[in-house]
Amino acid sequence: MTAFLIETVIISLSGVMAPGALSAVTISHGIRSGRSGIAVAIGHGVVEVPLLVLIYFGVGALMQISGFQVFIGVVGGILMMWMGVSIMRSIRADVSQVKAGESSLWAGVMLSAGNPYFLIWWATVGSSLVIRSVEYGFVGVLLFGICHWMCDLIWLWLLSLLAYRASSIFGGTFVRVTSLVSGTFLLLIGFRFVYQALIIMDFSEFVYGISHTS
Repeated sequence: MTAFLIETVIISLSGVMAPGALSAVTISHGIRSGRSGIAVAIGHGVVEVPLLVLIYFGVGALMQISGFQVFIGVVGGILMMWMGVSIMRSIRADVSQVKAGESSLWAGVMLSAGNPYFLIWWATVGSSLVIRSVEYGFVGVLLFGICHWMCDLIWLWLLSLLAYRASSIFGGTFVRVTSLVSGTFLLLIGFRFVYQALIIMDFSEFVYGISHTS
C-alpha cells in the first residue's frame, strides 16, 4: 500500500501542478488572500469526493460518453470564459472591493464541475487508481482519496500564498498584470473547451450519419 500511495502522490501532483483553470483562478484570488487556495481546494473536493464515490460504484463509464463530454465542454467552457471576463473587468477595481459573492470556494466548485479535462482524468487515470485502491479494502480507498486531495490542497495553498506575498511586495502593478494574465488564460481555456466540444459533436454526428446510411 505504501508504494501505491507514493505513486498516487506523484500522479496527482503531475496533474494538479499542470497550468489550468484552477491554477489561474487560485492565483487571481490569492492576490487578496493567502488562504484562498485552501477554499479553492475545498470547493474542488466538494466535486471530487462524490465523483470518486460514483466511480467506486461503476459510474465512471458515463464520463466517457461523447454526448456527456460535449455537454460539459460547452457549459464549462462558457463558464470559464465568463469568469475570465469578470476577472479582467475587476482590474480597475481595488483588491479590497472584490465582490463577496465571488468566493474562492464557489470558484473551486464551478471550475471543477465544468472542467471536461478534470472529468476525463477521473474517467481514465482516476478510475484505474480507484480500482487499484480497492485491492486494499476501504482503508485503501480512503487513504487514496486523502492523499490525492492533500496534493490539491498543498499546491493550491502554495499558489495563493505566493500570489499574496507578491502582491504585497509589488503592489498594484502586480495585481493588474496577474488579473489580466489569469483572466486571459481562463478566457482562452474556455474558448478551447467549447471549440473541442463542438468538434466532438460534429464527429459524433458524422459517425451517426455513416452508420445509418450503411
